[in-house]
Amino acid sequence: MKILIAAAGSRGDVAPYTGLGAELRRFGYDVVLAATDSFAPLVRDAGLEFRSLPADPRARGDVTRKRDLMRTAAAFITELGQGFADAVDDGTDLLLLSATTAPLGWHLTEATGTPSLGVYLQPTTPTGDFPPAVTGSRSLGRLANRATGRFALRMADRVYEQAVAKLRHRLALPPASPSEMRRRQEQAKWPILHGFSTALVPRPSDWRPGLEVVGNWWPHHDAAGQLPADLEDFLRAGPRPVLIGFGSMASGDGERLSEIAVRALRRAGLRGLLQAGSAGLAADSDDVLTIGDVPHALLFPRLAAVVHHGGAGTSAAALRGGVPAVTVPVTADQPFWAGRLAAIGAATDPIPFRSLDTERLAHTLGHVVEQQSYSRAAARAARHLVTENGSGQVLRAVRQLTDG
Repeated sequence: MKILIAAAGSRGDVAPYTGLGAELRRFGYDVVLAATDSFAPLVRDAGLEFRSLPADPRARGDVTRKRDLMRTAAAFITELGQGFADAVDDGTDLLLLSATTAPLGWHLTEATGTPSLGVYLQPTTPTGDFPPAVTGSRSLGRLANRATGRFALRMADRVYEQAVAKLRHRLALPPASPSEMRRRQEQAKWPILHGFSTALVPRPSDWRPGLEVVGNWWPHHDAAGQLPADLEDFLRAGPRPVLIGFGSMASGDGERLSEIAVRALRRAGLRGLLQAGSAGLAADSDDVLTIGDVPHALLFPRLAAVVHHGGAGTSAAALRGGVPAVTVPVTADQPFWAGRLAAIGAATDPIPFRSLDTERLAHTLGHVVEQQSYSRAAARAARHLVTENGSGQVLRAVRQLTDG
């Protein structure tokens, strides 16, 4: 049986599916992961077949403002939709669709009859429990949260409008708007499994049947893998360091952020690791080391704290490692996850990206390292995460969907 997982976006939007795909493959499924070309090595390293989706999420420019985010997202989705149908061949038996690819994948399901299942990394269904992930972390009250959630879906439908029209024309389907397709899926109780922990986001009581929170899907890494020798030497040479990194965010801000990071670390009396990322952070000395991408699962448990952008994957990895965080959210759903970490006591209150400076970062770092309550909260969450089996829940749903 061939399963095609379709995911698009930044590294954090794709990497968790490598672990999910590897687990499904371990149980005998033939798994293909369709993503944009820059993730081909990541997919193949997990032992999965790679299939190319068009568009390059790295060519999105500055998306630190909501207006820019909407405009660039629409351009990305339109380009993505142009060739999305090419990713699904006659041998595909089941589609697993991310939150980004589902509004395109639904039309392929209609055209081909191939069954599908949602595998989302963010909560997108309106609820009274919290506001939409894309609007931040501050609750507006139950009625306003739901209303804002519905508005966020309408805005998302606008982003997909042109791509959906072109895709349906190519598939010889009658016109249907994104909002109409969404209503059809809701009425059919289309199943969506959410790959994040109930430690951060318990399943809302007002969600319909078919929507479940199952626990994280972790990026694949070689079980026998080791950290680079220079990093291992640095870790052993002194007290636990603090990792500072912004993932795929903050491109072009590397020099400013590196200077802030190094000064803040020294003012707080801490050793540090700068993860280069898209920002290009860099500074090497006896007390600061620059690193590239390394498996979070190997590194995070050996840190004093993590300073990060609040992405869903990094937020979960910090909890899994039992390490407290200082979040500096940049855009999109990052303020939401940053707020959730703070709410359970595993992170300080978020520092908005535009408000980051040496003094504030140094003070916050000193606080999160010295106050043991943050480490204890992260450790509690880590124990909770161990009880969840996100990939196992997907496996169960796949079997029910294909055997039933």
